[in-house]
Amino acid sequence: MAFCPKCGAQVVDGAPFCEQCGTKLTDTAATPGSPVSPVIPEMNPVDIYDHTSEFDPADISANKCFAILPYLLGTLGIIVTALISSSSPYAMFHLRQAVKITILNTLLFICMAVLVWTIIVPIAGAVCLLILFILRIIAVFQVFFGKAAEVAIIRSLGFLR
Repeated sequence: MAFCPKCGAQVVDGAPFCEQCGTKLTDTAATPGSPVSPVIPEMNPVDIYDHTSEFDPADISANKCFAILPYLLGTLGIIVTALISSSSPYAMFHLRQAVKITILNTLLFICMAVLVWTIIVPIAGAVCLLILFILRIIAVFQVFFGKAAEVAIIRSLGFLR
């Protein structure tokens, strides 16, 4: 058996073309016993959480302002973006990400208020709030660069997909 020099697939001896990629095989690639080593195709890492390619570039450039509002203004920004830019898939993607962060902020404040007497819970809650604030800043920069990537820690939360 020989190997295709382009994609590395095994080819039948004497085959004129590779069955996988259609590359025309030379005589040396298809002859039995030839010392052709398989070529491993280059693998580019793919970020499964980056959805930028799913959105129209015109939609991204036209709605960056509305996509950034939920991160900067919190609940007020969520309401404004939901009312004004509800037809933009890009703005709605960032709206859902900001809603997740806002819900986590609210739940942390409630836990901190209820368990304020324990001292350790408010300290841990403050650290978590700081982390969520940093995630908001990262999301703002993603919008500036026209990206639509899910925010790191909150992407594993199953609601608002």
